[in-house]
Amino acid sequence: MKTTTFNQAFIKIFTLITLCFTTFGFTTKFGLDSYEIYLNNKLILKQSVNEQLSLRVLQLDKANVNDQLRINYIHCTLKGAGTNRNIVLKDEKGKKLKDWSFANATGSDLTMVISVKELLSLIKNNPNHELSLHYTSKELTKAQMLASLTVN
Repeated sequence: MKTTTFNQAFIKIFTLITLCFTTFGFTTKFGLDSYEIYLNNKLILKQSVNEQLSLRVLQLDKANVNDQLRINYIHCTLKGAGTNRNIVLKDEKGKKLKDWSFANATGSDLTMVISVKELLSLIKNNPNHELSLHYTSKELTKAQMLASLTVN
């Protein structure tokens, strides 16, 4: 009788351990969102969200008016682009100055493109303001600051 009780307890514990290994062995590994900013096709900023604070400043003084800012934002849980994507230009008080909306990405092209000419115009029209780019999507609970903008 004692042997049967011991065997049943052992089988229950073994089943529970096996179930735990199976369940947790196949869960997705959560990482960090990341983004890359290119001036045309040249990488000028690469950052993982929640990394230690770094100076994320885009210096556009060497940019040509015909250049394009290309932004790729990769969500860790999706391993790709989010939906209802926007890039928002804000001043230091959080006031929205410009909002660019982008179509949901299809395939491997995650790029959101902004004209440097338009950015330079917005910077010129808002002197003495600290301007920054922010990313929003359906998958983010709050906007993510990408970088500050400067022209010397």
